[in-house]
Amino acid sequence: MRGLIYSSSVLIASPALAASGPFVSLRNTDFIVLLAFIAFIGVLAYFKVPSLIGSMLDKRANTIRNELDEARKLREEAQSIFASYERRQKEIEEQAARIVESARKEAEAEAEKARAALDVTVSRRLAAAEEQIASAQASAEREVRDKAVTVAVAAAKSVLSTQMSASMAKGLIEESIKDVETKLH
Repeated sequence: MRGLIYSSSVLIASPALAASGPFVSLRNTDFIVLLAFIAFIGVLAYFKVPSLIGSMLDKRANTIRNELDEARKLREEAQSIFASYERRQKEIEEQAARIVESARKEAEAEAEKARAALDVTVSRRLAAAEEQIASAQASAEREVRDKAVTVAVAAAKSVLSTQMSASMAKGLIEESIKDVETKLH
């Protein structure tokens, strides 16, 4: 129904009906314009302009399709490169974390070694100090003993010199010589 209404409106409103006088006349400008238009369409058809325009449009469509494909490939490549960089960054972060953890463990181990070395040094110094104290104590005991012996000998000498006579001393000397002879032989 629409098609019928459309075609009837085109026929009713055609320029041929609007012009005065006969339509097929060279004096009718509408007819001349119609002939020029038909000739123009004929020339276009003769030179195959519609197929040229179609091939140009097809070529442009292929170019656009190729550019879109190339853009898609570049996008995929960029995404893969981005993903590889993200993986690489993640690996580097993990490696950095491992390095930090390793350095922390090494620092703790070194600190423990330093503590152990300090403990050994302190124990050595304590032992050396104890040895020096023991040596000083032994030396002091020896000095006290030697002093006591010296004092005792001096006291015995003074007691013996006052209480012993010459004959008693001679007898003791002879007795001591005999003891030495028996012990040596």
